[in-house]
Amino acid sequence: MKGSNSSLKCNFAYSMMFQIFTMITPFVTAPYVSRVLGPDGIGIQSYTGSIQSYFLLFAALGTASYGNREISQARDNKEAYSKKFYEIELITVLTCIVCLLAWIGLIFFDKKNQIYYIAMIPYIFGAMFDIGWFYNGLENFKTTVTCNMLFKTIGIVAIFMFVKDENDLVLYILIMAITTMLANLSMWIYLPRYVCKITFKSLMLKDHFKQTLMYFIPTIATSIYTVLDKTLIGVITQNDAQNGYYEQATKIINMAKSVSFSAVNAVVGVRISYLFVDNKMEEIRDRISKSMDFILFMTIGCGFGIAGVAKILVPLFFGKGYDQVITLLYIFAPIITIIGISNCLGSQYYTPSGRRNDSTKYLLCGSAVNLILNLCLIGKYGANGAAFASVLAEFCITFLYVKKSNGFMKFEKLFSLMYKKVVAGLLMCFAVISLGKFLHMNKLLVLSCQIVMGIMIYLVVLIIEKDKWVNVMIDEVIRKLRKR
Repeated sequence: MKGSNSSLKCNFAYSMMFQIFTMITPFVTAPYVSRVLGPDGIGIQSYTGSIQSYFLLFAALGTASYGNREISQARDNKEAYSKKFYEIELITVLTCIVCLLAWIGLIFFDKKNQIYYIAMIPYIFGAMFDIGWFYNGLENFKTTVTCNMLFKTIGIVAIFMFVKDENDLVLYILIMAITTMLANLSMWIYLPRYVCKITFKSLMLKDHFKQTLMYFIPTIATSIYTVLDKTLIGVITQNDAQNGYYEQATKIINMAKSVSFSAVNAVVGVRISYLFVDNKMEEIRDRISKSMDFILFMTIGCGFGIAGVAKILVPLFFGKGYDQVITLLYIFAPIITIIGISNCLGSQYYTPSGRRNDSTKYLLCGSAVNLILNLCLIGKYGANGAAFASVLAEFCITFLYVKKSNGFMKFEKLFSLMYKKVVAGLLMCFAVISLGKFLHMNKLLVLSCQIVMGIMIYLVVLIIEKDKWVNVMIDEVIRKLRKR
């Protein structure tokens, strides 16, 4: 078990490294791109990207989550997981071909955005050859992380070299699409090390196709409130800038989500799939509880922190003309914690335990709430209405996830884990906002002071409150220092 824990820590380190890299990347590119392309350019990219998201969803079906689970559960048998890999990947290739043909049809149909849709074609090939789910199922996060980081870095360099003004929007989209495709293709170089030869006649696609459809349904449900928002903003408001504001706000929120819980859920979710096979329920409960404690620590801190620095961060980060993003961040702040809770249970309980049907029902419920509220609010409030609808939809889903989790996470347990962190977050937010009003100096220095002070206040208050997770971390650090 020691080796197992060592592997888990190593994979968590790789996953966290990638999430941090993913978080830092927009900090490097967004200030430049937002100024060069402007709110309208960002809005066009956001709207056309939302349209392609539907095609990519159909192209991939549910193979990412399903394939991850299937490979994880068969990883002790090379021949078995090799056969599953080829079966699942072949399904992906076939569905991607169908979607590519449909995408070409859209290119001829929508003349207004035709050039942008042509630039997005490499994304479909990227989805076709994305086998990150296979490596993650084997708990080999090193391959996916290194390949993605390499080509994301190449993409960043290319953006600064070639994207110079608002007329380069097509080039910007093309760079993003090609580097994504190349990152996925590069993973195939290492594949022969992990799979054995399988005869084509032995492949059976029918059962896998049915299962991927089951995993696809919740993916579609999720897309209603993660992608449809942008589509509806574009259709209802007919204002590219509104989509630009919404895109920039979600960019900040997604960065916080990446560093807060994506890494831990990606790694622990795979391990729990393996534990469910061995029926180790107590260990599963313990891992979920510890993961949730860490996720609440991170998400509550990030949510209150973003709200505290929003007024300084937005004009400094995106430039002039993005003031509405500040309001959007205030509305969006709670969603980091709300999604963190549901994502933890989804990745570490519902998917590993095979309860995707149940989670689908809850996602559909939240999607219905989101769709209705979007139709009611976007016309009057624009992007702000879409943000409010998303927060309420995510709250409905999280409530159902916790209520129906068969005791793997209870409301009482959740409250006991989070109330001290909420108090610390509120005090931190108040102090950070006050500091922003008090200091009159370079905005970058003000933001830096706010971040440092905010982190210190958050940690100190949690230490005073004797928060369990912080105490465990302090004890761990002290223990390691004594060993030295």
